[in-house]
Amino acid sequence: MVTALKLPDLLTVDAFLTWDAPMGQLWQLVDGVPWAMAPPSPTYALIQGEMAALIRNHLIAKGGPCFVAVTPGIIPRVQSDTNIRIPDLAVTCTAVLPGDNVLSDPVLLIEILSPGNRTETWTNVWSYTTIPSVREILVIHSTSIGAELLRRGADGTWPERPQAIEQDLTLDSIDYTGPIAAFYRSTWLHEATPARS
Repeated sequence: MVTALKLPDLLTVDAFLTWDAPMGQLWQLVDGVPWAMAPPSPTYALIQGEMAALIRNHLIAKGGPCFVAVTPGIIPRVQSDTNIRIPDLAVTCTAVLPGDNVLSDPVLLIEILSPGNRTETWTNVWSYTTIPSVREILVIHSTSIGAELLRRGADGTWPERPQAIEQDLTLDSIDYTGPIAAFYRSTWLHEATPARS
């Protein structure tokens, strides 16, 4: 007999960070409600690994204080007492200190979009726009090679719609430029892409 999972009542961030969450899943806090995140598909996981490696290598070669983190906790500015979101990747240039439970001052946040998490992903993306330090948000597709990029304007505002990316990607927040296909190097999508002449 399978029993239903009993979730706690609405949680604050502090209560969520000390909550004894059920094992075997990654959880984020959305408006006080714990949301379980399904395990990623192998393609999704490979894209995440390639991106983390490429961005990490770029940041090391560039020098400086910035680093990339995989699935860190991030607190949006709006309703910050009841929200911890978990992007697939984040870049910050602020040191992580002992006792830190979430990543501070991200400049770049990356989500990988799959058919089953579209609504959740875009809900997270729009919450990320409330974080003052965030300069860019990248949403990578996992069923085709491509992405959508949101970049904060010089006046601090965000565009109404993301920019579609199909070939070369430039991330101003970390001074990165490269072919988007590189993020798919170890996936079946890369093998299915015809070579450009």
